[in-house]
Amino acid sequence: MKSLVLAEKPSVAREIARVLKCSNKQKGYIEGSHYVVTWALGHLVTLAEPDDYDVKYKQWRLEDLPMLPEKMKLKVIKQTSHQYQVVKNLMNRGDISDLVIATDAGREGELVARWIMEQARWKKPFKRLWISSQTDAAIMDGFRQLKPGRDYDNLYAAAVCRAEADWLIGLNVTRALSCKYNAQLTAGRVQTPTLAMIVQRENEIKNFQPVDYWTIRADFGDYYGDWRDNKNQGRIFDVVRAEAIVNKIKDKNGIIQDIKKELKSDPPPLAYDLTELQRDGNRRMGWSAQKTLSILQSLYEVHKVVTYPRTDSRYITRDIVPTLPTRLQAMQTGPYIEYIRPLLSQKIQPGKRFVDDSKVTDHHAIIPTEQRLNLTALSVDEKKLYDLIARRFLAVLYPPYCYEQTTIKTVVEGESFVSRGKVVKDAGWRTLNSHTQEKEDAKEENLPEQILKEQRQGDHKKVENCRLNKAKTKPPARYSEATLLTAMESPGKYIEDEELREVMKGSGLGTPATRAEIIEKLFNTFYIERQGKEIIPTAKGIQLIELAPPSLRSPELTAQWEQQLTDISRGKSSKGKMIASIRDDAGEMVKKVVQSSTEYKPANVSKSKCPLCGQNMLLVNTRQGKMLVCQDRNCGHRQPEKQPDTDIFSRNKNKERVNPRLMAQYSDKQDLGQSLGEKLKEALQNKEKNK
Repeated sequence: MKSLVLAEKPSVAREIARVLKCSNKQKGYIEGSHYVVTWALGHLVTLAEPDDYDVKYKQWRLEDLPMLPEKMKLKVIKQTSHQYQVVKNLMNRGDISDLVIATDAGREGELVARWIMEQARWKKPFKRLWISSQTDAAIMDGFRQLKPGRDYDNLYAAAVCRAEADWLIGLNVTRALSCKYNAQLTAGRVQTPTLAMIVQRENEIKNFQPVDYWTIRADFGDYYGDWRDNKNQGRIFDVVRAEAIVNKIKDKNGIIQDIKKELKSDPPPLAYDLTELQRDGNRRMGWSAQKTLSILQSLYEVHKVVTYPRTDSRYITRDIVPTLPTRLQAMQTGPYIEYIRPLLSQKIQPGKRFVDDSKVTDHHAIIPTEQRLNLTALSVDEKKLYDLIARRFLAVLYPPYCYEQTTIKTVVEGESFVSRGKVVKDAGWRTLNSHTQEKEDAKEENLPEQILKEQRQGDHKKVENCRLNKAKTKPPARYSEATLLTAMESPGKYIEDEELREVMKGSGLGTPATRAEIIEKLFNTFYIERQGKEIIPTAKGIQLIELAPPSLRSPELTAQWEQQLTDISRGKSSKGKMIASIRDDAGEMVKKVVQSSTEYKPANVSKSKCPLCGQNMLLVNTRQGKMLVCQDRNCGHRQPEKQPDTDIFSRNKNKERVNPRLMAQYSDKQDLGQSLGEKLKEALQNKEKNK
């Protein structure tokens, strides 16, 4: 008898098959003496479409909403049905005794396998491979310590609940909005509150009224000082007061009232989880969150030099500590040699800032593996991302950055001026050039650092020069992908309920694995666009937030759901209870959309006519440039802005070459283009009638 191993992707399956010594390659699987390794292609099975429940749902009509099936059905995805059939046939083979789930070790990976098992009616025993890296050693060790499959039933229940909730809310609200306003409008439990945060920030910027303020800097010859009040604030909002202070201290003598010297240390930054790595990818390289994830996935699956990417933890467990020397030795090449030698020369004893079992759930932080590093095998972008991970990993193992900070308080005519400088005692982890997370929207008025000579308390200092600087208060900054990821991870300030705000600290909008996808979806549906690194909501995105049900705009609903999903995965709550609540929410949201009196008016209507239906098209910005998109949801035609409206001559809507024999029937390209446009329009209308 043999064990069937189900991986999530062909590339992972091939590696597992090689490690398990399976070499007999067949169509859709690889067989060995003890194992048969097969794979999914992402999801092979998904939730059924609305018209799978009732043919009336083929047409989108308000009167048919809400759609609330009593029991959610599954269906095989048509495009990958051939591979599903391979897996199903293997499951039904008489010599297969059990199944090993080897899909990604997380909520979505569990769903991929379990839905296939449910659709194929798998009844035999099954186990779970749960590993955090794709190295040969990790795979072998994982197969020696396979977990009971039933240990992950709660994780599966949470995954199913998430999928069904998104179906019930997303499809119902999307259809309600699209039907009511006859426009291509979509909504969802994560994408809509994320968009709402972007729109809210834009409104704050537009409504912001700048206020003048002044700062004062005094030059004492060998150092300068910045004015501070008794609350350590440096901004003066009254010009008369500011000028009075300047006039009062001009050419006067002050006295050094206080010199404070403190030994300070900055601990190393925490190791990377996916969200923090995506933030740094955006800050340092300007990459989208999706690009960072894609490159990271390659480092994990293809090169096997980093651990599991889709993690929300920034710590490792105690059992990983003995492997740290091996990991360091494996990456001891190129620019890392000089930093690794000092670490290997002594016993490695990381503290609680890196090792904390209580802060690791499914997977630990992203760190290098024991796989020997070959930098020449990596692409330019892969090297850049690996460098971030490697330097952060080494930084965590280095000592703190230690320095002596000197603060001088000079008083002139009763007014205080503060100066700050520091002397580095031990560069520690900063020798690695591994930066800490930037503070978003920092409110603290930091004093600038300067080189300070030795001074003595009580010394008199003359004001050599005094400068009054005028400035304006600034609106909050627009989101970049880095700051948007931060807001999605911790959207607490957008939630009024204090208890729910605490809940969101551990969950946020979406998961580390899905946030990049959500951001991309907002771009692809033309709700947001980029201006440099800034993310700006489009007129369509701003209007959608006005049209969407109020409860769906706020992170509160997602906070409640994320908490319930977490409780389900931990066995503290039931799937049935949450879905019952979701069904009620879906019905209420549809009702709100139907009753709404808000109007929808596209603000980006162009003069270009749609070649299929004749309506004016919308001009939108995409990553590929400006596009023209038909505003009629039943049509959906799109084309580059510079393409003529009737440019159907070279390629039709399905991107197929025009038949040369058909070409010969027409005297010129214009006749052919018009004819094909009419034919496609007629075909589209017939398709709608057949629905």
